Amino acid sequence: MHNQRLRDNVHPLEWQNPTPQGRYNLVVIGAGTAGLVAAAGAAGLGAKVALVERQLLGGDCLNVGCVPSKALIRSARVAADVRNAEPYGVRVPAGVRVDFPAVMERMRRLRADLSPHDSAARFRELGVDVFLGEARFLGPDTVAVGREELRFARACIATGSHPAAPSVPGLEETQYLTNETIFSLTELPRRLAVIGAGPIGCELAQVFARFGSEVTLIESTHGILPREDSQAAEIVRRSMLRDGVQVRCCGKHLRAERTSEGKRLKVDSHGEHYELIVDEILVSTGRTPNIDGLALEAAGVETGKEGVRVDDFLQTTNRRIYAAGDVCSRLKFTHAADAMARIVIQNALFFGRRRVSTLTIPWCTYTDPELAHVGLYPHEAEKQNIPLDSFTVELSQVDRAVLEGVGDGFLKIHTRKGKDEILGATLVSPHAGETISALTLAMVAGAGLSTLADTIHPYPTESEVIKKAADAYNRTRLTPRVARALKKLLQWRR
Repeated sequence: MHNQRLRDNVHPLEWQNPTPQGRYNLVVIGAGTAGLVAAAGAAGLGAKVALVERQLLGGDCLNVGCVPSKALIRSARVAADVRNAEPYGVRVPAGVRVDFPAVMERMRRLRADLSPHDSAARFRELGVDVFLGEARFLGPDTVAVGREELRFARACIATGSHPAAPSVPGLEETQYLTNETIFSLTELPRRLAVIGAGPIGCELAQVFARFGSEVTLIESTHGILPREDSQAAEIVRRSMLRDGVQVRCCGKHLRAERTSEGKRLKVDSHGEHYELIVDEILVSTGRTPNIDGLALEAAGVETGKEGVRVDDFLQTTNRRIYAAGDVCSRLKFTHAADAMARIVIQNALFFGRRRVSTLTIPWCTYTDPELAHVGLYPHEAEKQNIPLDSFTVELSQVDRAVLEGVGDGFLKIHTRKGKDEILGATLVSPHAGETISALTLAMVAGAGLSTLADTIHPYPTESEVIKKAADAYNRTRLTPRVARALKKLLQWRR
């Protein structure tokens, strides 16, 4: 029922494509986050807009990404809270279990509830011509959808990405899961292997372990979340271990095969050889841009390592055509796609010169605890010859965290050496994704740690960790010379 309600909104079977009328100000290919934002924003400003989608409006985020995964994460966190209730003085009866079909039913209901916002009918009401079907370029200013030809002054490619298939012998024969298929499960896998310890792999590994699956997480590099601060990633790893996830990092010689007992994986990790039989394998080893079938060569649009090749203004090698989101960016986040779409509207339609390199984009991995980051890492600053000062506050120094029973976690802020200018920050905490926004705002507004030290935070909250880091910066300003001067001043006033 919920899946049908979803489809009725984001790809209605009875949908009739409109008849193109003249040249469009903007043709948007792809109705994920970037495409929807570009189409709605341009239409709202008076542009004549066409939107083309071959599968489901809402893209990965609504259908197989952020929305369903966060619904499962919430259910998993409740399960963990129940299981760990006794230290808080709450005694839970024995035998409490996770009803996995009910969890999945809740997820599908909530996803369907959110789908009208991305629906074909809503965008038609916004004045957008919505075309369901395959898009392909016929030339530098024309797109075909079935038998219809859409001429444009400007176009935006926003076709997103899909799961990358790793080169693992025997894996294709095992019929593995990806983020595009795992949310269709109706029964909890008793044994689950997750290949890839990036954000999606870590989030879902922890979720399914909390639901009761025996989960093994396999990663080819050392540890988990290899792109993040190593201390922060280690805190997340320890939390996942407590939830029962088995981590096999530095995994080498991985291979897979089907057997009568299930799906067998063989892997070498830290000098040990492991063989495990599982019921399902989830592959989460990166994303590949969706560029096949677009006939980009007919439009003079070049591609590169990240997909469609764009400049800092998100303009492709065809000056009429722009791109936004996963199809052209290494930052494959919903909010990054949203921000890039807004740049496309300004630059493509209103002669703007906004640069994507000026964006300050935070991100968060929604494990428990969450790991959020914004700005530069120290190794990136070193490559750019930018000297840093760093200020770290453990969550054990924050009263609210202590009262909540939070064990591990910290905030680490990096500033330009000798100044209070914030260049980057990493936060590990239960609500890191919410709290990091205050630091993102400070960076965008050019407010330094001195300003944050003067900002009053309600007590007790997790965000006090920011004020404590700012206070740590202020203490560095109290040099011996300043201390002597203050001492003399106070002696005079006695």
